[in-house]
Amino acid sequence: MMPTPFSAVQPTGSGASPVPYRLFFLACICLVLGTDKLQAQTVFRTVETDGQVTFSDNTAVTPASKATTLDNRPPAAVPSELLLPFELRQVVGKYPVTLYSTANCAPCDSGRELLRRRGVPFAEKTITSSQDSEALQRLNGKTSLPLLTLGNQHIDGYSASEWTQYLDAAGYPQRSKLPANYRAPQTAPLVAPEQASVPTPAASAATPAAPALPPVTDIKISPSNPAGIQF
Repeated sequence: MMPTPFSAVQPTGSGASPVPYRLFFLACICLVLGTDKLQAQTVFRTVETDGQVTFSDNTAVTPASKATTLDNRPPAAVPSELLLPFELRQVVGKYPVTLYSTANCAPCDSGRELLRRRGVPFAEKTITSSQDSEALQRLNGKTSLPLLTLGNQHIDGYSASEWTQYLDAAGYPQRSKLPANYRAPQTAPLVAPEQASVPTPAASAATPAAPALPPVTDIKISPSNPAGIQF
């Protein structure tokens, strides 16, 4: 029986590995190690004079041909809001949540922890300067913290039961449904640094008007809404 090329190099003796297997194993290692470099290389699209299109990692083309660099960078990160489940994204669009807090504020920390534990997407504005305090006074009529806004509702101070009732009435899930890759917005001061600059004499003559608060409506009590919360 004529031996095959594989059987011709089959070694004898216990524990010996076939030579082709060794070469195949080394080739696999080289392929894995070179994958990252291949992904990072720039790809060129070349159109020859006869209309033939080729793709290559170098620009060694004829003078008559045209080479175009292709953008093979990874896509930009998707905004966190678009990663939310559909139902949660609808609630956030109708009743966005904002927490107004300050440093060394235990009730602020408790309120923040409640929102995070429940998986409520929220923005946080910090009150750290006199400009922030003035803006908070115009916004809410007082400067006490924490302040939670839920749509048009303003909730002064922290009460776990009261915040929970408002979140339930707005339709926020009782347990977190945030995806694992969700990233909360960064905390920012209420008044941006460029807005907190000293105004010119002409600009300081005009007093900014306070933002209009939502009209007061009659509270309706029902078995499904014992607190009479309205949005």
